[in-house]
Amino acid sequence: MNIPTPSPVQINLQRLVALRAAPGQGLPSQRQVLAVQSGGHLSRFHGRGMEFAEVRAYQPGDDVRSIDWRVTARRGKVHTKLFHEERERPVLLALDYRRPMFFATRGRFKSVLASELTALLAWRAQAQGDRVGGFIFSDEGQIESRPAGGRRGVLRLLQQMVTNPAWQRPPHLPFEPQQRLAKTIQGLRRVTRPGSLVLLLSDFNQWDDEVEKQLAQLARQAQLALYFVYDSLEAELPRAGSYRLSDGDTDLAIATDQESLRNNYRAHFAAHQERIESFCKRYRCQFYAISTVQDPQQMLQAAMTTRGQQHATH
Repeated sequence: MNIPTPSPVQINLQRLVALRAAPGQGLPSQRQVLAVQSGGHLSRFHGRGMEFAEVRAYQPGDDVRSIDWRVTARRGKVHTKLFHEERERPVLLALDYRRPMFFATRGRFKSVLASELTALLAWRAQAQGDRVGGFIFSDEGQIESRPAGGRRGVLRLLQQMVTNPAWQRPPHLPFEPQQRLAKTIQGLRRVTRPGSLVLLLSDFNQWDDEVEKQLAQLARQAQLALYFVYDSLEAELPRAGSYRLSDGDTDLAIATDQESLRNNYRAHFAAHQERIESFCKRYRCQFYAISTVQDPQQMLQAAMTTRGQQHATH
């Protein structure tokens, strides 16, 4: 299937559906989590299951139906089989459609990039047999979809993304969300089932102590990965000079002649990213940063390669 060329400012259902055929979607094996997560879906239990694990000496409480009589006869001591039970994991994709996400000076809007990354992750989860659900939050409120198996869960999420009111929002409204990010994360916690995998895609505008508190509680009940989406102008001002920015209706002139201004601006962004990364290290969450000029498919491929190399060294 040919994947339609992306728009820098809009998403469409045809492209999001076509991303199912993106290269690398089938790379994970043995139900690795989405190409970049670890931990697995298999839980060991004593009894009958779906996948054989090992044989060990019988212990009180083991299911007698799982006794391996051949090994018992050969070793002269009762042995029992252990199995792995394969569990279907709920995967919840939380996507930020607040006003600051509808911005880019290069590449595509942060909201467009995050949407395509969401679609890629959703299709990857579906290909691994996971149940996919969504939590889309914007200035106007939030839309939830319960995790569902098969293509149904993914298609419902993609449809909710494309039809979200945020895409019809007048372009020049100020950023006035109905609630702070911390309150939104609290709502995300309420709809997250224990043991779920939560993938949160945002620029993390309004990150503060209360956000960290809510995310820390979420990380205790679910596996959590944060995808930090940013534009290059947010990370660093251009070299010394005078520049004009435009959204097609309003122009903004900026002067970057002062080196101290450029340095402070760069340091402010670096501190923002470092705080998010530090949180992830503290609570053992995965962290990924992606700019509006990066290709989300290549980002996922690189993340999976890096993750595989890390596991190979342990």
